[in-house]
Amino acid sequence: MAIRRGRPSRTAAELGTHLDRLYHEFNQADAIADPVNLVRRYAQAADREVAGFCAAALAFGRVASVNQSIEAVFALLGPAPARFVHAFDPREEAPRFASFVHRWTRGDDVMALLLVLRRMLEQSGSIERFFLGGDDPSSPDVGPALESFCRRALAIDVRPVYGRRVSRPGIAYFFPRPSSGSACKRLNLFLRWMVREDGVDLGAWTGVAPSRLVVPLDTHVIRLGQCLRLTRFRSPGWKMAAEITASLRTLDPADPVRFDFSICHVGMMGACGYGKAQGDRQCPFRGACRPRRSERRSS
Repeated sequence: MAIRRGRPSRTAAELGTHLDRLYHEFNQADAIADPVNLVRRYAQAADREVAGFCAAALAFGRVASVNQSIEAVFALLGPAPARFVHAFDPREEAPRFASFVHRWTRGDDVMALLLVLRRMLEQSGSIERFFLGGDDPSSPDVGPALESFCRRALAIDVRPVYGRRVSRPGIAYFFPRPSSGSACKRLNLFLRWMVREDGVDLGAWTGVAPSRLVVPLDTHVIRLGQCLRLTRFRSPGWKMAAEITASLRTLDPADPVRFDFSICHVGMMGACGYGKAQGDRQCPFRGACRPRRSERRSS
């Protein structure tokens, strides 16, 4: 079961100790290969939010492939991504983007994204201010703000890129909504990078409280979230992401998502024994980890 609110149980306190230790162990930029490290090369907040959005939008697939695709886009954006987007003209840039492919995302999809970002900057001055235009700070998390952000982004005319409606996911893949059940993993990842500030996250934004972030729900967070009983849900989606975040919020109400990077990378390192013969013998959460019987395999 998810961790109950109120006074933490002994198991929850033990988990909090494990998570704190891992957080401090992983809280460094070069702890492990991660797309956020590529965004860090830009010094200005305006460049970081543009580059960060592009990087998070492409953060699906194998890490090596993701980083390669991000580097390819960054090479096209040049040393000042915000300036590039302000002046972006899809008719002029189409030949340069024509050969880009990242899984099902094509060059025209990236150009459509850049056109949307350009309109955001024109309307609001920054991606942050465009996001805040649909945010209610009294809302317990960023779910309603993401809903508004994506709805307004998808209302932007991208016909100068596509010319007609495409059958592929296209621009819509970059702006999933919580109301559709999506966990909005890449958007929540972008928000984590922008809002939080420590050895990993960039802190380029100031208008959203870290306490309202929602964990980016990837495969590793799903597995460890279930194994650590941070969620009761079996199927990934917004409800699971919100419940895992609520469980982490009982351990750190002000900054629950600070544990995301370490939880994710425990899984990436293969230390989690979820569904494996090794069980929890190599797991740094051993003692707090309680996989269900159906999740175990005999050694």
